[in-house]
Amino acid sequence: MARQRTLVFLDASVLVAACRSPSGGSALAMEVCRGRRFRAALSARVLLEARVNIAEKFGEAELVRFYQQVAALEPEMVAPPSQERIEECIPLTTQKDAHVLAAALVCGAAYLLTLDRRHLITAAIQSAGLPVRVMPPGDFLKEIAPGALR
Repeated sequence: MARQRTLVFLDASVLVAACRSPSGGSALAMEVCRGRRFRAALSARVLLEARVNIAEKFGEAELVRFYQQVAALEPEMVAPPSQERIEECIPLTTQKDAHVLAAALVCGAAYLLTLDRRHLITAAIQSAGLPVRVMPPGDFLKEIAPGALR
């Protein structure tokens, strides 16, 4: 019987960083999510947010790389969280970012990877006792492969 892979929800900030730096930590974390232990989870809203940011701020090469990276991920697409679930997350983050936390919780992700230290990697979220661990890609990589990134 095949072992189920651990879900890792990716925020738009990770997708944007990965398309800009294909050899950086965000891209490496995405690569790990293609392996046997981990599987990426995304929501349509996160994908749209990343695509809009890339199209507005960068060039065609980055947009093409974004599409290639997402296609290679074969992510689990998460259904939109209910408005009630999003509203439950607002006290922990902001209205703009509550959908990210809600989607990660709804899909049962073990990890939520983000570069948003202002709204998602916060003391309020870290101390809330949530079943999802919120962290930047670099910390995720250090945790799953201690010593490998030196």
